[in-house]
Amino acid sequence: MKNKLSALLVVLAMVSTPLLAQTTPTTATPTKIGYTNVDFILEALPDSKKMQNELEVTKAQLDKALQDKYKEFQEKLDIYNKGANNMSDVIRADKEKELQNLQTSIQEFQRNSEQSFQNKYQQLLQPVLAKINDAIQAVGKENGFLYILDSGSGGGSPTILYVGSEDYNATDLILKKMGVDPKAAAQQQPAATTPASTTTPAKTTTTPPKK
Repeated sequence: MKNKLSALLVVLAMVSTPLLAQTTPTTATPTKIGYTNVDFILEALPDSKKMQNELEVTKAQLDKALQDKYKEFQEKLDIYNKGANNMSDVIRADKEKELQNLQTSIQEFQRNSEQSFQNKYQQLLQPVLAKINDAIQAVGKENGFLYILDSGSGGGSPTILYVGSEDYNATDLILKKMGVDPKAAAQQQPAATTPASTTTPAKTTTTPPKK
């Protein structure tokens, strides 16, 4: 899922730091490192489906508002193009100014709507990531892990290049801690919750003729 790598880094940092401080490995006690896939857990949670539904509603509202603005602009542009030759200089200038203002309004609304959508996405995502973090910390303490790494993340966050055994896969434990059946989660193929930008209608290429 896009736009959450920094949040996942925080999750992993919160997991590894307290566990490292509480556990002092010795030659008699082998280091126990677990791993999980935060993306998989996130997609498996009912909260994720609810979040996706809310984002789709928000996106539909923003898209409709933007389409209405484009429709208004196109209608006024058509009227201008049909009657421009018969307009006085003052009326023509006024219509051109009105069209330019509408174009500016559309561009501003598009920028604001995209930012609003991203803000909504982050607002919904943070509580879900916090719940996952709580479950990871609980599983780490209960099962004596020194670390639990994220095998599904990229960028600068920790990854696992080799897994010798599934014994330390903590994903099922974390899902159970959060009330999710691991088998059911493995069988389902959820849709991605990556936020899509608001739809951008085809750009109008017609511009008011200069006087």
